[in-house]
Parts: sequence; C-alpha cells; structure tokens
Amino acid sequence: MHIIKIFLILLYPKAYSMDSIADFIKKKRKQAGLTQEEFAKKAGVALTVIRKIEQGKDNLSLSKVNQVLKMFGHVLTPTTEK
Repeated sequence: MHIIKIFLILLYPKAYSMDSIADFIKKKRKQAGLTQEEFAKKAGVALTVIRKIEQGKDNLSLSKVNQVLKMFGHVLTPTTEK
C-alpha cells in the first residue's frame, strides 16, 4: 500500500477518499483562476503531479501532495492512534 493511502486511512479511517482531495485541489485551483500548468509552476511541482492528484491517483509521494496542499494552507500528517 502506498504511503499516502496509509496516512489518509489513519487520518480519516471512515472517510478516506483520494477523490475528496482531488476535488478539493481542483476546486481551489479553479477558484484561483489557474490552469493545471500555471498551478504546477506556482506550487513548484511537475504538471504530472497536479494531473495525478486531480485524477484521484494514490501513487504519489506525501511530500509532493503536501507541497500542493500548502498552497491552500493545508498539509497531510500522520497521526498516532492509541
């Protein structure tokens, strides 16, 4: 299982969905009036990273997803379940 999926399952065990992250990023990017290419450049990631995120792919590195999420003041972090 890929690391992002593991973190998301830990963070949101009942509501895990890469699609919800994809929808959030796509919506925010469009609200900012940016194309995928423009957004990738501003976020400092490759265009393919933005495309994969917006397509709901879960085979991405956590650091790249966080780099994109930071544009909107969010990050994914692991949690410790007790």
